[in-house]
Amino acid sequence: MKTQRITLSVNGEAHDLEVRTGSLLSDMLRDNLHLTGTKRGCETGVCGACSVLKDGDLVKSCLSLAVQADGSNITTIEGLSKDGDLHPIQQAFMTHGGLQCGYCTPGMIMTACAFLKDNPSPTREEVRKGLSGNLCRCTGYVGIVDAIMASAENV
Repeated sequence: MKTQRITLSVNGEAHDLEVRTGSLLSDMLRDNLHLTGTKRGCETGVCGACSVLKDGDLVKSCLSLAVQADGSNITTIEGLSKDGDLHPIQQAFMTHGGLQCGYCTPGMIMTACAFLKDNPSPTREEVRKGLSGNLCRCTGYVGIVDAIMASAENV
C-alpha cells in the first residue's frame, strides 16, 4: 500500500508521520497517535463522534484523509484541557449532566467549541441546530444543551 509522509501539529505537539494514503484522519489519530478520545462511530459522517478541529474549523475526521491534514493544526478532545484543568465546556458537560455513556461526548464537546467560537451568545434553539450533525442515543440532549448554554459565557 502506498504511503506518504505528513507533518502536522496535534494538540500543540508537532508530528512527522508516515501514513497510508487512504487512511482516515480518525484512524491516524487513534492508531498512530493513540488519541482514543476521537471515536469511530458511524464512519459515514452522520454521528459526529469523530469531530475534531482542523485549523480551528470543525471537521468529521472519519470523512477526512490523514494526508489532507498535512501542514494542519489539529485539536482533539485530549487537547482541550490545560495543565490538568478541564476546558469550560468539558466542565459544563460534567456539571450539567451532558453525558451518560460518554461515547458521543468528545464529538459533542468539539462541536460545541466550534459553535461557540462563531456564536458566543446562542439561544437554546441555535444550540440545538448547531448540534444537528451529532447524534446522542442516551441523553435526550437536555443536559448537553444546558451545558453549552452555561459554558457560552466562559469560552
